[in-house]
Amino acid sequence: MTESASVTDSVTPARSEHSADVIVVGAGPAGSATAYHLAKSGLDVLLLEKTAFPREKVCGDGLTPRATKQLVAMGIDISEEAGWLRNKGLRIIGGGSRLQLDWPELASYPDYGLVRKRDDFDEQLARQAQKAGARLYERCNVGAPIVHELTGHITGVHAKLGEEKTPVTFHAPLVVAADGNSTRLSLAMGLHRREDRPMGVAVRTYFTSPRHDDDYLESWLELWDRRGAQDRLLPGYGWIFGMGDGTSNVGLGILNSSSAFKELDWREILKAWCASMPADWGYTPENMTGPIRGAALPMAFNRQPHYTRGLLLVGDAGGLVNPFNGEGIAYAMESGAIAAEVIVQAHARATYAQRELALARYPKILKDTYGGYYSLGRAFVKLIGNPKVMKIATQRGLTHPLLMRFTLKMLANLTDPTGGDAMDRIINGLSKVAPKA
Repeated sequence: MTESASVTDSVTPARSEHSADVIVVGAGPAGSATAYHLAKSGLDVLLLEKTAFPREKVCGDGLTPRATKQLVAMGIDISEEAGWLRNKGLRIIGGGSRLQLDWPELASYPDYGLVRKRDDFDEQLARQAQKAGARLYERCNVGAPIVHELTGHITGVHAKLGEEKTPVTFHAPLVVAADGNSTRLSLAMGLHRREDRPMGVAVRTYFTSPRHDDDYLESWLELWDRRGAQDRLLPGYGWIFGMGDGTSNVGLGILNSSSAFKELDWREILKAWCASMPADWGYTPENMTGPIRGAALPMAFNRQPHYTRGLLLVGDAGGLVNPFNGEGIAYAMESGAIAAEVIVQAHARATYAQRELALARYPKILKDTYGGYYSLGRAFVKLIGNPKVMKIATQRGLTHPLLMRFTLKMLANLTDPTGGDAMDRIINGLSKVAPKA
């Protein structure tokens, strides 16, 4: 029996079980990575997850080399024998062209990505955090924060535990919000979403398909709505990821940079797009293995500050999704590792003032690491929100493989910070001079 199960079954757990150095709310990739690195550093960590594993989440299931690097750093067994499917790169389709690009060979990242379903992926990370020493509570629905009446700092959370929904309080001098885009904890602490930052939506489903063992992630840069009298180019992209288990993950991502964002039923758009695929791929209603599900993609630091009054934001809670490509898992795990390092250093400081000084570095590190790149991404989002711009870029860009290799590095944020090639230096230079808002 896991600790989470034994705690859930207890009606009145001892108070000592509910206190720690750090509370992490949410056991997705961001929360589990944070808890893992904190526990490996010797801190006592409570990891609170509102559901029970395994559990479903909406995702493309395709992991770039950035995410792969973070899995390696957590000691996850990413072998094929352990159920992981490797991919070699990205196949891009659009403008009548089809271009297959391998992931770049870099010193900083592996030259392969991975595929794994989210219902299994998240549990792997959570169990790894447990193995490192984090105390995981499943079926733990966190509600209001506990706030010190004099300082305004968060000092814990109220929660309901188990199927019985037993009221419980957890206490810690620091709390990490890893509770996703909705992040009720952040909202309760007065941190609201910035309307000037892009937001996306992803919808996806699974089909039984002979394309299940494709070793390239596939991205369709032109997303057409062909249901009316006239074809309409939409602001988004489609994907097809072979899962290696007899199924394909087929989905699309849409940006809020167009009026079409709110006016269209994106589940119907996905059905229409799938209907336009070759019949032998099997993307037909009778081959669908699950419902169409959707989720929000909070991008480009859409909730700030990332540290305030004892609360740190990681992953989707802090709007860490890459605006260039909609990738969230890599940045969720990276921000978790960064937050953990900052917390560990702050924990070793002797006074409150010194700890706060150390913790204030966290948002600064995030902006130094991603701020300029995300600012470029925000400009990119505005451009591709115009269907005419997207059409021209797709038709002309895909005929130039060298330009597309540069674009792949740019969109996937895959460069060597030092000692890289000319493309790396250009991308790194642009990121450095762009505003770090």
